[in-house]
Amino acid sequence: MKKKWIVMMAVIVIISVIGVFTPEKAGLWEPDAKVNYTDVTWMITATIFVLMMTPGLSFFYGGMVRQKNVISTILQSFIAMGVISVIWVVCGFSLAYGNDIAGFVGNPMTFFMFNGVGAKTDQVLSPTIPLALFALFQMKFAIITPSLITGSFAERVRFSAYLVFMALFCIFVYCPLAHWTWHPHGFLRQLGVVDFAGGIVVHASSGVAALTGALFLGKRNDQGGDRTPANIALVILGASMLWLGWFGFNAGSSLAANSIAVKAFLNTNTASATAMLVWVFFDCLRGRKSSAMGAAIGAVVGMVAITPSAGYVTVGQSIFIAFVTTIVCNVAVHWKNYSSVDDALDVFPTHGVGGIIGTILTGIFVNGLLAGNIHVFLIHVLAVIIVGGYTFVVTYALYWLTDKMVPMRVSAKSEHLGLDLSQHNESYGAHWGERELAEYFEIEEANQQLLMQPSTE
Repeated sequence: MKKKWIVMMAVIVIISVIGVFTPEKAGLWEPDAKVNYTDVTWMITATIFVLMMTPGLSFFYGGMVRQKNVISTILQSFIAMGVISVIWVVCGFSLAYGNDIAGFVGNPMTFFMFNGVGAKTDQVLSPTIPLALFALFQMKFAIITPSLITGSFAERVRFSAYLVFMALFCIFVYCPLAHWTWHPHGFLRQLGVVDFAGGIVVHASSGVAALTGALFLGKRNDQGGDRTPANIALVILGASMLWLGWFGFNAGSSLAANSIAVKAFLNTNTASATAMLVWVFFDCLRGRKSSAMGAAIGAVVGMVAITPSAGYVTVGQSIFIAFVTTIVCNVAVHWKNYSSVDDALDVFPTHGVGGIIGTILTGIFVNGLLAGNIHVFLIHVLAVIIVGGYTFVVTYALYWLTDKMVPMRVSAKSEHLGLDLSQHNESYGAHWGERELAEYFEIEEANQQLLMQPSTE
């Protein structure tokens, strides 16, 4: 049990020592005459907004789970800000945006330990802002992507195993996908694929990875039990933070304070508003009551849908994209509920399907099928297939590898007790009865006995 934490701590120690002896290039932080400080001001603001999305997501997910798993669910998103930030500085940024290797991935040594990342602009990646600011902005995308996945395996994953999986996912899935799609020499970019702010890289990939995780980990043990959400108010708070942060996510992807940023801002708000209404009205047409949960989910689906095309389509097209995607996602959630897949918080039917449909619609509206260019449309369909296939295969392998190093599922007793108490010794305002406390102490006693023995994990 203790061995895994020793290994994780050793990794941080090694990184710290390497950092001490990594030299900084001369003149890295000297002012660059090419910098546009209006763009800098906007991009710092956008970067802050994008980072705020991850705490927003943590509240969004945390309110949906049961009371005994709220803290654990929130922490799974919050901890990503620590894990991915360090990985991004060490090698993640290089893998995504370093010197191209066969159109597939960046050279991990190009910006190793952010060496060469400073106040200077980059003619290709960041022509009017410091490369360091561009790297920070892209870091926030890398942070939220694995956080999105956590909703699929909520209430049953071991925290230490999740940390390992998150690191592997960032290195072997997110960074290559970012390179394929956003690096000038990435092979999807070369094919003509348009992904303005992450419909493929963030949402389609996280949705497919979420589906893979739900299949790999299996169902929760209390099928048919009470799964009343802990706090709908937290869901609304999280959705509101996501809506606000998404302006940085989409409008910031212009990388400048320009008309494209304004257009993306407008389309993002319009799509979110449309999708929220469509989700609520469609539920009512199907005989359900209008719900706060539905309004929150709908708003998020709209933002997912418009993400790949936000800076390019008209505001009228953004309404259509939100409408179509919301109907499809709503039906997908309904179908999922009748399937054997326990995607706990509907990550694939919302983010995965939303990102896929949004990308396909981008191939229609952005110099694509609507303009008579079927090639662009087919390229976007092909991109969805390639990204989906790659993500499924590699992510399944990463789940398997992680499970061999650290078992991913908690024990049945820990799951019944709740991850807040069994994984973190904390609780979200819960009153624990004698039975729950007895189970907790039984688990803790077993853990202490394992600490006295050589670890098998």
